[in-house]
Amino acid sequence: MIERRDYIEKVTNAFKLLPIVVLIGTRQVGKTSIMNMYPKDAYRNSVLLNGQDVETASLFNQLSTIEEYLRVYLNSDFDGLLMIDEFQYINGVSVILKLLADRHNKLKILCTGSSSLDILQHVEESMAGRVRIIEVLSLSFAEYLTFKNDKLYDLQQSIEDMGNPSLTEPLQQAYQEYLIYGGMPRAALTDNHREKAEVLNDIYQTYLMNDVRHYISNTHFVGFNRLLRLLAAQIGNLVNINELSRESGLSYTDCEKYLHLLQHMYIIKLVEPFFTNKRKVIGKMKKVYFCDLGLRNIIYNSFNDMAFRTDNGAIFENEVFLELWRSRQASETIQFYRTQNGTEVDFVIDGPYNKKAVECKYKRFNRLTQIASLNGFCNDEGINHRYVANINSAGTLGDIQFIPGIFTDRIGKQ
Repeated sequence: MIERRDYIEKVTNAFKLLPIVVLIGTRQVGKTSIMNMYPKDAYRNSVLLNGQDVETASLFNQLSTIEEYLRVYLNSDFDGLLMIDEFQYINGVSVILKLLADRHNKLKILCTGSSSLDILQHVEESMAGRVRIIEVLSLSFAEYLTFKNDKLYDLQQSIEDMGNPSLTEPLQQAYQEYLIYGGMPRAALTDNHREKAEVLNDIYQTYLMNDVRHYISNTHFVGFNRLLRLLAAQIGNLVNINELSRESGLSYTDCEKYLHLLQHMYIIKLVEPFFTNKRKVIGKMKKVYFCDLGLRNIIYNSFNDMAFRTDNGAIFENEVFLELWRSRQASETIQFYRTQNGTEVDFVIDGPYNKKAVECKYKRFNRLTQIASLNGFCNDEGINHRYVANINSAGTLGDIQFIPGIFTDRIGKQ
């Protein structure tokens, strides 16, 4: 297994302050692997349980039952690490975990769950102040490189001249593949494009759609699939629920409900507009992005090369969004800006210490060019950190920093 270092570090840091950590994210995104990779040598003992197992679930019927089990298989001091995979399948587990954490201060508990629909509500009610929830997304581009070749990862991390094509060409080749097939770990582990598509189809049909069936009625299944395809065709665009309702055949209320479902199953993310008192933005409609581009492209039914796609700009914007989302601070929000007169900025990262604005241009710049809409917005809002994510160019022009897509994880770190 290939270690996902950032998540291991997040879990380690969380346990310094809190007794319970929950990893949540869509199916097959790598939560169980992260749990298995988490170093156990810092603990006296560790125990791994699977929440989908009926016998495991029965252990949590009573506090005394799970305590007796841990005395035998962990130790009598409850000094160690309890790991529970897919813990959302265990009825009443949140209350039992809270009681365990309160009664045994040497015990650390690491859990995984595949949907935040039920998890967040129960966790927030039962384990407030004792738990940190860590969202697990598919591989970032840097992680993707580690799955392909450690030398490519080392190259991506070490390059200082980001605009030098002789240095970056191997990374650009990998990036084009990443934009099409995304970062689901199983898909990343094969170099065969046909096999990548097969893996993505398996994940979509076997895991995600089976989970979805638990939350939607059979009569809505056809409309739900239409809704998914409509959203896949609209990445980076405003979500008009009236239009989605009309074209999917679902009611307005059902569309709203299923958009909520898709967000909490980590299939899509909806981004809200950035409001100011100085300009009037267009309504309150949100923009849609997919949490993994490979899953988006299997739903969209296209794995054509980026050079031959009409949606390459939208795919690039979606990928930049995901990199910004992964690297954001807990106190930061990511929004977009658009006015009635057409002024637009793709992303505004708003935090307590500073703001950043990012414009996405899926194009090759022969020379750096001022972006009037970005400068105008940033000047009005007093934003000093301005970026243009693009294919190839790196450098600074005035207040704008140009960063190639292969280095978008450096935005805000320059």
